[in-house]
Amino acid sequence: MRLKKLISMVGPSDYAAIIQGQTGVGKELVAESLHDASRRKGKFVAVNCAAIPRDLMEAELFGYEKGAFTGAVKTTPGKFEQANKGTLFLDEIGDMNLDLQSKLLRVLENSIVTRVGGRADIQLDVRVVCATHKDLEELVKQNKFREDLLFRLNVFPIQVPTLRERLDDIPEIVTHFLQDNSYVSANEAPFGFDKSGFEALTTYEWPGNIRELRNILERAKVFFPGQSINREQVTQTLLGFDQNAFFDQVEENENIWSALDELGGAERGHEADESAPPTAKISRGCLIAPTVLMLGGFSEIWR
Repeated sequence: MRLKKLISMVGPSDYAAIIQGQTGVGKELVAESLHDASRRKGKFVAVNCAAIPRDLMEAELFGYEKGAFTGAVKTTPGKFEQANKGTLFLDEIGDMNLDLQSKLLRVLENSIVTRVGGRADIQLDVRVVCATHKDLEELVKQNKFREDLLFRLNVFPIQVPTLRERLDDIPEIVTHFLQDNSYVSANEAPFGFDKSGFEALTTYEWPGNIRELRNILERAKVFFPGQSINREQVTQTLLGFDQNAFFDQVEENENIWSALDELGGAERGHEADESAPPTAKISRGCLIAPTVLMLGGFSEIWR
């Protein structure tokens, strides 16, 4: 609630912000929320500073002119120009190299970019929002991050809490994902969690935060379609997936069904013998939670 309140206060400002938090907590979602709260007319443009090679990062951010380098067959605007009148989100800013940091500082100070291979200055109106899971102050001490850039970016520091700091939110987060049409398609069997299943989810440490929770739900879609997932299924299959144990259980269930089919076939064979006493017929469609008593073989089946 405090984070949402801070977003509503900081959003309308045009100043830079740094979003800090562990991997998977939802830093980009916070950045998007800041953009929505800003009411800026331009687009929200995201760049992952750790995913783009260093020698391409400058061209990616500032654009390039035709012929500026091999492969530059046409003039291309950079991410700054694409985010004009909007918000540029620089994810993993701590991975940006020092040379590019100095050029970024210049852009932040005068709101002017120059394309690679170009001479003309381009005036822009872009709000820059950054995110990192690293300690930028420690990087400054190690001479891996410019102190002046940190001062320029760190106007509004926003800390995103980890999932283990708000475990009570898990049921609502799960419900949100399961109700998201883009997450669960219409042809997939719906699934959920019973009370014990939710208790298991809320006692886990969640080192991967929201991203890990979403991955767990993806796993649940595959392994437990149409089921109400309990504590044992959460702990043994979803949180601590043991491939051998999982398939051992599957094979055990298949063996049980096979034995029941054989027993049902034997009973149908006895129906031809009028002297045989009547027995209950068994089918997979009506069998619910069978308990099989082993007395040298299948002797009784309780339903």
